[in-house]
Amino acid sequence: MTFWDHLDELRGVIIRCLVVTLLLMVVGFVFKDEVFAVILHPKRDDLQLINTAVTGQFVIHMMVSFYVGLIGAMPYILYQLFHFIAPGLYQQERRLAIRLLVSSYLMFALGVLFSYFVIFPFTLQFLGGYQVSGEVRNLISLESYIDTFTMLSLMLGVVFELPVITWLLGRFGLINANLMRQYRRPALLGIVIASALITPTSDAFTLLLVSVPIYLLYEVSILVVRK
Repeated sequence: MTFWDHLDELRGVIIRCLVVTLLLMVVGFVFKDEVFAVILHPKRDDLQLINTAVTGQFVIHMMVSFYVGLIGAMPYILYQLFHFIAPGLYQQERRLAIRLLVSSYLMFALGVLFSYFVIFPFTLQFLGGYQVSGEVRNLISLESYIDTFTMLSLMLGVVFELPVITWLLGRFGLINANLMRQYRRPALLGIVIASALITPTSDAFTLLLVSVPIYLLYEVSILVVRK
């Protein structure tokens, strides 16, 4: 195939991915009640959400529908990308690419679930009830809720990619298990600092709740690099 043939094939891949994403976005838009029931489930019953903009709720609805479409289409997008690059890879490289794509997707999904069921509810409980004075009442905007939900989901999804990243770096010979063991203590300090940034709460329990799983991921990464 010529360069223009590859470019034409890539254009087809992009179009197919966009079409599937838009179709699933429409599905997410239509099933508004079910989608927002899932998103608002971690909210405490006594926490009131408000909307302050005329177009606020519609814009949030569109944005969330796009996220639903993108997340739902991601397996298909990854498949299309692999199908596009596979002809230029050797058999061993294809197996490596499959492992990389599947493991990256699964670990990101695991991080998002950890944020949804553990980190986000605790963060929302603390920040939603925090007051500088009894005279100041918390009325959380829907936009702020969605932004926090999205930010924590994305951050934890990326953090959970640690074993995959270390495995890839190990394959390139940039790190090894001995090096990671040697830097355990600095890594632990970095994990604690990163956890404090991810969950801006003042209690040690929430900090441990984030730090311990990330440190376990670091230990898992050591085992992965050894293979």
